[in-house]
Amino acid sequence: MRLFESKIASLTIFDIDDTLFTTETQIHIVKGGKRIKSLTPAEFNVYKVKSGESLDFSDFRNAEVFAKTAKPIATVFKTAKSIISRFSAFANKKIIIVTARGDLDDKNVFLDTFKKYGFDIGKVHVHRAGNVGGSSSAQNKKVVIRELIKDSDYEMVRLFDDAKANLDALHQLESEFPNIKFETFFVDHDGSISRYKSTK
Repeated sequence: MRLFESKIASLTIFDIDDTLFTTETQIHIVKGGKRIKSLTPAEFNVYKVKSGESLDFSDFRNAEVFAKTAKPIATVFKTAKSIISRFSAFANKKIIIVTARGDLDDKNVFLDTFKKYGFDIGKVHVHRAGNVGGSSSAQNKKVVIRELIKDSDYEMVRLFDDAKANLDALHQLESEFPNIKFETFFVDHDGSISRYKSTK
């Protein structure tokens, strides 16, 4: 990873769920007004919603659930903290979080969870793609990132995420922004980080 070139204007993006933290937050599948199934974020990434089903994301708006169950993924957390520490001295570098979550019910409880584990969240803006309201979290994230880079002078954009659909969505922006180099890094369930090459 060529993460620390001082002259390159760059945007580095981290996901939250199953990338920076594991949590016990679940997405509930509702049919006929009743919850019929609950999925972890990893399970939801590959779940195909069936006819008559709807999605209940209420857990993802609950800051207390996040605070009580969030556990840092050590490898990614260390990488993120190192990047924040080294990039914060450069005006041409920005580090952000883009999460599939929408607004949480208590912003301070949510942010205090990062601080609890020594993550300097004051230097990292959290963009909530769940507020976009699109057809999928991957497409919502693509909308958010497109807005962030469309009038920028970024030469490189990097994304760390556990969902390959989200990484593929970033690579879909390559044709729109041919002057930007896109790098993606897949976070596996064991916390390992590997360079990702989109096949879509």
